[in-house]
Amino acid sequence: MASITLKNIIKRYGHGKAATQVIHGINADIRHGEFVVIVGPSGCGKSTLLRMVAGLEEISEGEISIGERVVNNLEPSERDIAMVFQNYALYPHMSVFENMAYGLKIAKVPADDIKARVDKAAKILEIGPFLQRKPRELSGGQRQRVAMGRAIVRQPQVFLFDEPLSNLDAKLRAQTRLEIQKLHRELGITSLFVTHDQVEAMTLAQRMMVMNAGVMEQFGTPEEVYNLPATTFVASFMGSPPMNLLKNAPDAPPNTITGIRPEHLDISPSGWALTVEAVEMLGAERLTYGRWAHGVGDELVIIRTEEAHTAPALGSTICVTPRANKIHHFDAVSGLRLGTSPATPARL
Repeated sequence: MASITLKNIIKRYGHGKAATQVIHGINADIRHGEFVVIVGPSGCGKSTLLRMVAGLEEISEGEISIGERVVNNLEPSERDIAMVFQNYALYPHMSVFENMAYGLKIAKVPADDIKARVDKAAKILEIGPFLQRKPRELSGGQRQRVAMGRAIVRQPQVFLFDEPLSNLDAKLRAQTRLEIQKLHRELGITSLFVTHDQVEAMTLAQRMMVMNAGVMEQFGTPEEVYNLPATTFVASFMGSPPMNLLKNAPDAPPNTITGIRPEHLDISPSGWALTVEAVEMLGAERLTYGRWAHGVGDELVIIRTEEAHTAPALGSTICVTPRANKIHHFDAVSGLRLGTSPATPARL
């Protein structure tokens, strides 16, 4: 087990005036045994950052340490890491056992130790019955567990996961998330996990790094990120449906954006007047979409209520009241949260 320290990490492609900077000064301390998720939309730089930790991408500026060692100039094989990829990267002609054991054989680990490590990893991942099968005989979820088993047997200081669940269907994704949580509890190995899926981020992370266009917008626990978003980007990206971000909210301070999550708006006899445009039934809950009545503005407001509430008629006017202690205010120009936050965005 080891900590990971990122100091002012910058990545540029190209040289001189033609260089394009894609990572803008990332600073983070990841503790021994911590599970950190790097989350953000496609193209935000999250996989590039992970690949720099792995040694698969060069660092333009800054310093990466794993444990007590600065690893900027070390090859991937010298960093004591194991990586799990999106595409599994299994050898099709080898059995499950041979795939899991291959790296250890190359490292000239004794055969008895190899068998012991593979058997232990197979037991943890519940793939013992499949050790003699070829990858083509396995489901997608089973192949992903083999890929994780291949990483486990290495006994590394750090696990790096690059969108490992992207190829699985929704049911398997949920099941594999539980397996990864169980795996981390049992092994306690420092882990960096990259995903664009906010559900994966919220359910897996002990802390999460929310990235946007190469900038770390916020680094904090899932609760901090959801309840106290540091920027309008974080507020809109984390949450489904996203936080309502309103320029025309009544009684809002000048030059601000008012944020309120859909579940923190209550239908009431008076309050904000909205014209109902659509209603979505989502099993145990309902989403109501309304626009300001009486020409206040053209913004769409989303309200989340329990299924037991009577659905409002399309075209009708309803009133909602925001819960006073759940209202957020952001600067209209910078998008930064007004007031203090436990996780300050990196660009401040």
